[in-house]
This record gives sequence, C-alpha cells and structure tokens, in this order.
Amino acid sequence: MILKKRGLAMNRARSKDALSNKFLPKYCIFIILSLILISCSPKSNQASMQEIRHEQNSLTAEEKAAGWILLFDGRTFNGWRGLGREGIPEGHWVIEEGAIKKVPSKDVPRQADGQPLEGGDLMTIETFEDFELCLEWKISPGGNSGIKYNVSEQMSTSLPPRYAALGFEYQVLDDETHPDAKIGANRTAAALYDLIEPEGKKLKPVGEYNTARIVFTGSHGEHWLNGVKVLEYELGTPEMKSFVAASKYKIIPDFAKRRTGHIILQDHGDAVWYRNIKIRIKGSD
Repeated sequence: MILKKRGLAMNRARSKDALSNKFLPKYCIFIILSLILISCSPKSNQASMQEIRHEQNSLTAEEKAAGWILLFDGRTFNGWRGLGREGIPEGHWVIEEGAIKKVPSKDVPRQADGQPLEGGDLMTIETFEDFELCLEWKISPGGNSGIKYNVSEQMSTSLPPRYAALGFEYQVLDDETHPDAKIGANRTAAALYDLIEPEGKKLKPVGEYNTARIVFTGSHGEHWLNGVKVLEYELGTPEMKSFVAASKYKIIPDFAKRRTGHIILQDHGDAVWYRNIKIRIKGSD
C-alpha cells in the first residue's frame, strides 16, 4: 500500500510538472510580449504624434503635382507681414501648435506708457489674381475674424483704420454668440461679409477646426465650408451691384473692382487660429 501511495504521489507530481511545462512557456511568452508592448507604447504614440504633426502644414505628392503651394510652413511667418507694415504686428500674432494665432487684444502686451501695442491685419507678401485658396480655421467663443482677398494695400491704408484691409471677406465667426450673426445671415460664418449669405452650411462647434475654400477666377467667386459650396457670385452683374449698393461698402469707390490682391487674416481683436493654408493658381474663366 505504501508503495502504491508513493506511486500515485509521484504520478501526480509528474502530471503537475507536465502541466507546468506545457503552460509555462506560453505564460512566459505572454509576460514578455506584455512588457515589450508596455515599453514600446510611449514611443509608438510619440511616433504617431510626430507623423500627425508632419502632416499638418505640408503638401502631399498629389497636391504638389496639382500645383498647390503652401502659404504657411507651421513654424515661421515667412511670406507674411502686417498690412501697411514691414513686419508682423508685435504681440498680436503668434505661432501656436502649428497654427497662426491672433492673440486676443486683452492679452496683448502693453508699452511703457501703458497703452497696448497696436495691432492690425496679417497679409501675404505675394499677391494673387486667379486662385483657389484652402485653409483651416478655429474661432474662440464669441469670436470674430475673417479671410480677405482681392485686397489692395494702397487702397486699404489710404482709409481709416490704416491697418485694416478692404476687400472681399470670408466671414469667420462664432454664429451662436457673436452679435454680428443677429444682424443678418450675410454676416455669419462663411458669408461674403455684408454682401451674400451662405446656404446649406455645416458649421462645426466653437473650438473645432473648420475647412474654408475660396475660389476666385475671373469674375466668378465661390465660398465653401467643410466640403459644401455655400455661395457663389459673379462680379459686374446687376445682382452683385445691388448687394454692394445695400452694404457698408457702397461709399468706397472701386471696392468691388477686380484686382490682383493680397490674402488677409483679419485682426478683429478676438482669438482665432489658422493652419494648413495653401493656394493654387488657376487660369481665369
């Protein structure tokens, strides 16, 4: 009996060893793989973030082949200056997380006499005639800004305020809370400001980036918002002339005259962000 019990005990031990030998390698492999994944995760996340950052403010091979040109590299103000100035309006415009940001006027540094530094619109150094412009914009709560085009610097600086551009404006706005939206639909986001209201737009919530597209060729203009064409117009038509006559621009001679002009990011005193700014030259229709 004693021998039988010892035999049974030895068999049980062998069974346990067999089970251990069977499952131990798999268990060890699982532990090792887990440790590898844990150690690699931060690097993988970091690599992914670097890839995302690289994709912002850059062009794909297809975009380059299609003639797109970057107007903002995500790091510097190369290609930009203040309207009516040689440089960037100090304290008012900065680059933040790969975007051009308008610093809210209340946060702008003050001069020695206690007065805030003078702001103004940001302008491309180069001028454009027939083009397609694409960019992303994000507005602050209650904020107001705009993307202007067909802008003459000479005409703009000849009328007050001297650092504010005169031209067609793609409105950038918090439609929910800014008072301009209550004045009329032609002052809401994506409108041709004070002229034509947008239709069928899908505006993203404040704090999220929207995609703007402006097509301006010959006498034809289009505004797009998040992939939807929200308005179009033809310069020189009776309809367009009536829009101008009913607007605040009616007192400005040659306001709606077609010209080779600058692209403008408006300083309206509120925080706004712009990124992925690109343009391609098009032939006039």
